[in-house]
Parts: sequence; C-alpha cells; structure tokens
Amino acid sequence: MPTTGLPQGAVPKLERPGPLRDRVYEALLELITTRALQPGQHLVESELAGHLGVSRQPVREALQRLSTENWVDLRPAQGAFVHEPTEAEADQLLTVRTLLEAEAARLAAAHARAEAIIALEELCAEGERAVAADDVDGAVAMNARLHAKIMELAGNEVLAELAARVDRRVRWYYTPVARQRGQQSWTEHRELIAAIAARDERRATAIMRAHTEHTRKMYHEREK
Repeated sequence: MPTTGLPQGAVPKLERPGPLRDRVYEALLELITTRALQPGQHLVESELAGHLGVSRQPVREALQRLSTENWVDLRPAQGAFVHEPTEAEADQLLTVRTLLEAEAARLAAAHARAEAIIALEELCAEGERAVAADDVDGAVAMNARLHAKIMELAGNEVLAELAARVDRRVRWYYTPVARQRGQQSWTEHRELIAAIAARDERRATAIMRAHTEHTRKMYHEREK
C-alpha cells in the first residue's frame, strides 16, 4: 500500500488568512482531487504535517472532516486512507452531473451574449493548448473552468449551488480519463459553444448531455 509520498511540487502553499484547520483541509482536498494523493493511499499524519509545514493537530482535524465528506476512510487500528470510489458511486455522481449540466447548457443558450461567447472561446482555446502540451492538470483545470462558466451563464442560483456540490468530485473522476478524452473533449466543447452562440437551446442541451455521457462511459472503461 503506498504511503504519503507526494510528487515534486504537488504540495500547495497554505494561503493566509483563515483558520489553519480550514487551510489544511483545502490543501488536502486539492491534493486528493488532483490525485496527487491517490485513491487507497495511506495518509500518515506526521508526513502530511511535514509536507504542509504544520503540526499534526490541524491535519488530524482535516482528516476527520474529509472522512465525514467521504473523501477519506478512517480504518480502526490502520489509520486514514484516501477513499476508493466504487463504480456505482462514480456512475451516480456523473449521471447527476449530466442532468445539471444539460440544463445549464440550455439556459446558457437562452441567455447568451457576445461577451460570454468570447469568454467561453478563450477558455476553450486555453484547454486546447493544455491538451497539445500534454498538460493533464492544466486540461482538467480548464475543463472545470469552462463548465463553471456555462453554469454561471445559466443564471440559476439553485442550479449553480447544486453543481458546486459535485464539482470537486467531477474533477476527481475526470482526472484519470482526461488524457484519453484528449482533443475530442475540446472538439465537443467547440460544438457546444457554437450551439450556445446560436441560442439553440435544444442543440446545446443535446451536445452537453452527449459530452458528459462520453466522460461517464470512458470513466467506466478506463484502464485501472
């Protein structure tokens, strides 16, 4: 079982101000979300504290919070481990994501303005550059930003709040298939932006539904 060893440069700097336990929580969650800490990896409090430059207490508190949110499994007499999602968990989350994002695409098409389309095109171009450079982390980050922008353009606060609850886990599931999705994902993004620009609600909905379903299917078909 792997321990807490982290890739060079993976540990984020703790931002100030704010309670230390919250900053440690955010740092650990980011490491899990980006898979710098892999599912099933043993999380040793003393090692994490050393990486983050803090005492063990805020790490312990952060691990407890992450456990209640199902990011970390606390096993009696064994310690803390990054949660290993089941196929059913992933399928349920990504299915909900499809429903939320398809509606967001429809609403974005209904409300689209020229400046919003330009912003989407710029995000898409950045994502394409990340793919061309084989920058998986960059592609994942830009994918999240583009989808968040579409959610923002939808103009529905309740929908945005629900999407925010699943956003981190969507990134978690998307990361292992980002390279496989590659340029095709961004080709689909281009088609989606074109539908939104044309204010074609039906087409934008259909493209987004197919786009998110492709990611869901590829997650289940990924190499493990």
